[in-house]
Amino acid sequence: MGGTERNTPITAEVVRRKIEESGLTKMGTAGIRELVRLVHEIEQETGERYIKMEMGVPGLPSPQVGIDAQIEALRSGTVASKYGMIDGLPALKREASRFAKLFLNIDLDASGCVPTVGAMQGGFVAFMVANRNNHYRKGTLFIDPGFPVQKLQCKALGHEYETFDVYDYRGEKLRDKLESHLKTGQVSSILYSNPNNPTWVCLTEDELRTIGELSREYDVTVIEDLAYFGMDFRRDYSKPGEPPYQPTVAHYTDNYILLLSTSKVFSYAGERLGVMMVSDRLFNRRYDDLLRYYTTDKFGHALIYGALYTLTAGASHSAQYAVAAMLKAANDGEYNFVEAVREYEKRASIMKRHFVENGFRIVYDTDLDTPIGDGFYFTLSYPGMSGDELAEELLYYGVSAIGLETTGSEHTEGLRACVSQFSLDQEPVLAERLRRFHADHPV
Repeated sequence: MGGTERNTPITAEVVRRKIEESGLTKMGTAGIRELVRLVHEIEQETGERYIKMEMGVPGLPSPQVGIDAQIEALRSGTVASKYGMIDGLPALKREASRFAKLFLNIDLDASGCVPTVGAMQGGFVAFMVANRNNHYRKGTLFIDPGFPVQKLQCKALGHEYETFDVYDYRGEKLRDKLESHLKTGQVSSILYSNPNNPTWVCLTEDELRTIGELSREYDVTVIEDLAYFGMDFRRDYSKPGEPPYQPTVAHYTDNYILLLSTSKVFSYAGERLGVMMVSDRLFNRRYDDLLRYYTTDKFGHALIYGALYTLTAGASHSAQYAVAAMLKAANDGEYNFVEAVREYEKRASIMKRHFVENGFRIVYDTDLDTPIGDGFYFTLSYPGMSGDELAEELLYYGVSAIGLETTGSEHTEGLRACVSQFSLDQEPVLAERLRRFHADHPV
């Protein structure tokens, strides 16, 4: 595979040379940004446009209500020239608290709603405090597969972590698996995403109840990554104050931090703003061991004025006005944020169909006993190929995706595919490239 003698959609000699120049020896473990750079260089030399599935960037227009509010704030003449309060714009905190009640059905004081420079920074800050409140404990338990950068954050902080692939431990099996890690007494926090990046698996209410109950029993903080809030399109979570609500562990424990991102569900990635939502009890809880690092033993105070303050003088001032306006519009029932991003469901359905018709398999294909939903991500493999081989070989056919191995998955034969950069005008190109791939790799 990968030889220059073949007639592939992308000039084989160029692809091979660029791979060699990149220094990447295993394409299945290449970082997202490394692969983005490699594909960009191939596109620049060949003039061919790739089907890009490696990076989870939004691909839809931003809501006008947010743009207008940010422009108005900037035109006021004072917002751009001044720092905002580090704990957040009061209007944003207030609307985030309302959002938690209306779309999650949880009561959350506005003081615990803190803007961060994206949910990625929120996770980093959460690790800085949740993993330091008990010196007998070592770090985070990741319910994988997951976002690779969060493990890099733990490594950067010097925190240890444990992990397991949840796919074989769904339903009633989850309790025993979680407890096998928690009973060691080494786990400070649990982190997972729901819906899941990269599999699009969605944890059930029973599974979230299990996580919540065990977090109370073992006094472990749950960090719930809601980067894809409400985007399990099999259900409609868009009606304020009406069930069904976005499932959350917050219904089953008061020891939680929720990470709300505006990048995907609000298509506002460029302004880099997320919100940490900390339970009232945890925000006000005191831990003597926090005094090893911070001037206070109060969790919420350490989170904002100890950890967050070391990383930023505050999240973007003007963007906070934008997000406050978007949350208010959603809270007031004037903006249906789920309907606005349902385009991803359509793209996933089309892309998955073409892959399956050409010999590919969906790796994480079921959500317990039902087919996996169509959303922002899906996973794929090809018979007889490892993840390394498949990721590299697809580059010759103008398709890029990252290896599942980087996400903590045990299915190292698979790749993660993100649908956000795919546009419907690329469907004929995708279909033809996959047809040629399948013809060149009969199974």
